[in-house]
Amino acid sequence: MTPRSALPEDIKPTAQLWYDAWHETQAPHVPDTLIEQRTLASFESRLIKMGDLLRVAGPVGAPIGMCAIRGCELHQLFVAPAGRGTGVAAALLSDAEHRMTIAGETSAFLDCLIENEPAKRFYTRNGWVEQGVEVAHLDAQNGPFELPCLIFRKSLNYSSP
Repeated sequence: MTPRSALPEDIKPTAQLWYDAWHETQAPHVPDTLIEQRTLASFESRLIKMGDLLRVAGPVGAPIGMCAIRGCELHQLFVAPAGRGTGVAAALLSDAEHRMTIAGETSAFLDCLIENEPAKRFYTRNGWVEQGVEVAHLDAQNGPFELPCLIFRKSLNYSSP
């Protein structure tokens, strides 16, 4: 499935996808004070602000995956249960790496929850290298939220498939 730019009709379903996937994979491992700020409306607001940095995979109005970059950061990558194991995550990741490369970035980083074993395996399989724990400053409704996270890095030398 080829990643594409998000259209206006993708925003609400992508917010729901992100909300559901975040609460499934992240909420069990973060403080309640962050969970309280992760409302469906907060995800929708954040998506709108991402603009062209957001890409989705799936039918218009029914995406099954989303990915956003921010400079040299792989900022968000979430896939609905229906898209897991289908290659959607790898396609979104490759697309993000390509977009960072054409923007002039030579290396990239991402934050990953320490407890998120499936994500750690996925990023390692795709050439990302764990660099240890750092305090990440997560976007939250009440301002940046500090949370210890694993940092992964990757050198970018993307060549088109």
